[in-house]
Amino acid sequence: MYTLLSGLYKYTFQRDEYCILILDLDNAGKTTFLEQTKTRFNKNYKEMSLSKITTTVGLNIGTIDVGKTRLMFWDLGGQEELQALWDKYYAESHGVIYVIDSTDEEKLSESKSAFEKKV
Repeated sequence: MYTLLSGLYKYTFQRDEYCILILDLDNAGKTTFLEQTKTRFNKNYKEMSLSKITTTVGLNIGTIDVGKTRLMFWDLGGQEELQALWDKYYAESHGVIYVIDSTDEEKLSESKSAFEKKV
């Protein structure tokens, strides 16, 4: 009986949860993308001023709920020292968003090689 009630409760109230990585080199706009996504999908989220966004040191986490699904975004820092951690998070994620700053043409080839090397 407990198993039946427990299963019914989980079916009714539990959300499916998916983890999504946001990757690229430093200063590509990953945190800006995350903040804009949280603002668009979370009704009660107080928007952070885009001028106050700084370089990510480590990890930023953001969650949004879409229907019965929860998306957890992991915004990983893009500095060369932190790129060594990408593959550890990659193994636990369900998807990857790779942000490319198309206005910085010098970093395009560097971004491509970092992606191929780490992921």
